[in-house]
Amino acid sequence: MFIKTFGWSFGITAVALIVAYFYGGVEALILCAILGVLEISLSFDNAVVNARILEKMSEFWQKIFLTVGILIAVLGMRIAFPLLIVGVTANLNPVQAISLALEKGDIHTPGSYAYLLHDAHPQIAAFGGVFLLMLFLDFMFEERELHWIKWLEKPLAFIGRLHGASMAIALLILVASALMVRPGKEVDVLIAGILGMVTYMLVNGLGDLFDVDGDGDSDADDIDAEAAKIAKKANRGVGKAVGKAAFMLFLYLEVIDASFSFDGVIGAFAITSDPIIIALGLGLIGAIFVRSLTVFLVREGTLDDYEYLDHGAHWAIGALAIILLLTISIEVNEIVTGVIGVLFIGAAFLSSIVRNKRVAAAKTSVGQLSR
Repeated sequence: MFIKTFGWSFGITAVALIVAYFYGGVEALILCAILGVLEISLSFDNAVVNARILEKMSEFWQKIFLTVGILIAVLGMRIAFPLLIVGVTANLNPVQAISLALEKGDIHTPGSYAYLLHDAHPQIAAFGGVFLLMLFLDFMFEERELHWIKWLEKPLAFIGRLHGASMAIALLILVASALMVRPGKEVDVLIAGILGMVTYMLVNGLGDLFDVDGDGDSDADDIDAEAAKIAKKANRGVGKAVGKAAFMLFLYLEVIDASFSFDGVIGAFAITSDPIIIALGLGLIGAIFVRSLTVFLVREGTLDDYEYLDHGAHWAIGALAIILLLTISIEVNEIVTGVIGVLFIGAAFLSSIVRNKRVAAAKTSVGQLSR
């Protein structure tokens, strides 16, 4: 399964690195590899969230995610999105934006492609940060029996009983972020953040509308939950979304996926301003590996086997959201963001292993008592 799922990703990575070498020599190859690793490290939480949505879709639509979705991720978010931002910011047409990008201007040179994109960072960070913050808060504010970091998650679930709590908190944090931005950008940050909130509400509404399993997030006790998990595996593939429902879930998935790309796209320009290297590293290596990881999680049933991964991914999302909003006024190294995400996912994975052993031991004890 591992080779089948990741084999083509390794093949495309090799091709991307070879192209980078012939394009710009050893330096370009190294930069391309660094960007690929950066994108993968930033996107573990992305893969977990994507997998939870993708498992609701039929095999046909999962393949669409791996084909059309790849084109959207690579051509849309890693190439067209930066060009669009620069074009709008500098009032350039597409041809002029592409020409400016190919000049590979330094990020500190006024008027260069990298400079203009960096100048638009507060708005991009506000949009993406608020979007991801809402995603984190809605998950944490939801009532559920299974908790990972109980001393934090239980109080958050209690706060979530207040209608509109996630929106109120996100707005307060957005206002605080806008107050810290450099003069002249406050209104832009507020508008971008509000648009991020509106976008989240729209795509989240689509997700709720086409929630094909309708099971929510509640769990029974540990042993009953284990039995339910086995039953779910036995019926994997049953009740998957198809047709219009699957198409809307696909759109929802693509918007969620795109929101995770903001930090990587902007952060890439701190490493190189060459759009070709960025497309190769973030797109052909990073984005495709994340797609493969998503499919692997779905096909192996990893999220059902390691039930705290959902929690770890959303804590990583919350950290990413706060970091994005902080970068509106201060510099934060992208490596820090990646490391925090990996730590949350890793800790959740280890906690899941411990829980599974505890559940297995409880089942063994119950079996011995029933004899």
